[in-house]
Amino acid sequence: MSKVEFLFLSEEDLVEAGVLDAKKCVDTIEEVFRLLGEKDYIMGGPRENSHGSQLWFPKEKRTENMPVAGPDRRFMSMNAYLGGKYNITGQKWYGSNVANKEKGLPRSVLMITLNDADTGAPFAYMSANLISATRTGAVPAVATKYLASKEAHTLAIIGAGVISWSSTLAILEANKNIKQVNIFDINEQQAEKFSNNLKKEHDVETVISSSLEDAVKEADVINVAASGAVRPEIKEEYLKDGSLLLLSGEANLSDDFILNNTVVMDNWEMHKETGEEWEEWEYLQSGTKGVSKDLNYGIGGQVFRLVKEEKLDEKSITDLGDVVSGKKEGRKDDKEKIVFLAGGMAVEDISWGYELYKSAQEKNLGQSLKVWDQPFWS
Repeated sequence: MSKVEFLFLSEEDLVEAGVLDAKKCVDTIEEVFRLLGEKDYIMGGPRENSHGSQLWFPKEKRTENMPVAGPDRRFMSMNAYLGGKYNITGQKWYGSNVANKEKGLPRSVLMITLNDADTGAPFAYMSANLISATRTGAVPAVATKYLASKEAHTLAIIGAGVISWSSTLAILEANKNIKQVNIFDINEQQAEKFSNNLKKEHDVETVISSSLEDAVKEADVINVAASGAVRPEIKEEYLKDGSLLLLSGEANLSDDFILNNTVVMDNWEMHKETGEEWEEWEYLQSGTKGVSKDLNYGIGGQVFRLVKEEKLDEKSITDLGDVVSGKKEGRKDDKEKIVFLAGGMAVEDISWGYELYKSAQEKNLGQSLKVWDQPFWS
């Protein structure tokens, strides 16, 4: 039978299918990290660990309509195969531009395609903004489950935006011992709104902190998902012994902060490959070789530079997948400070998308769209 159809799922369909179910999302992403530890996955590129294929805009305009480089100005295709119970291929494709806000659009507009791993035929195409936001929040939740101190009871949230919201809901699902959430945002009204909404969702005490230092100094788990022109500066002396710092967004850390503490990453090989791509782009744009201290492809750039400068042994970096799959130890003791860095992976998007696709089928959601009854040329 050569007929090909796929299920289209709108954002409204996905809400009904359960995209906001934090527990189910955390369970899905935990399974993804187990599969990563078992190497039962492939991402793009010959090294099988590319974050994605990016359209690189030049720093200066070459033609009248060509976009130029700017904050979050990119198009990206993130593709992957994921094994285990999934055995699927798929991709997340999106465009991103900070100026979208002026047009009433989110910074990024995302879509996911799921394909049969054998034939390549598409079987689902869906809105992905909520999928991406919720799976991003689930990643630090899984890290909290495996890396936080057993005595952890206070969570600090830096940046009261969408990703912090999804992260908080997921972390509270993964660690039921957390009783207090400290919230800091440079916009105090945003922090108050975050606090009021959180108290409606969970039985936790919320504290709106007057400064970043006040928010984190007594926290056991610190989640940073801030975005914008000003990156939060987190000093090592702010953090108490045994704390876990989760970075899903940008932050300024000293080199010594990284070098003095345990570094766990979602996928070091992916960050390494991304760093090399950015290094090449900088060279092609400016002719300057080496890794710039301004390298800012994302939160893994600083670690990449320290490894290139031979200040940090990459063998000391632990992947979360190896911890989840039992191949490596997570936290060694209750005094260890751990920094967890996440950059996002297509395997997370397609796994969560697949779970929602199955839910949508059960609930008879979405629209079935035909590719062909018979291919015109075959």
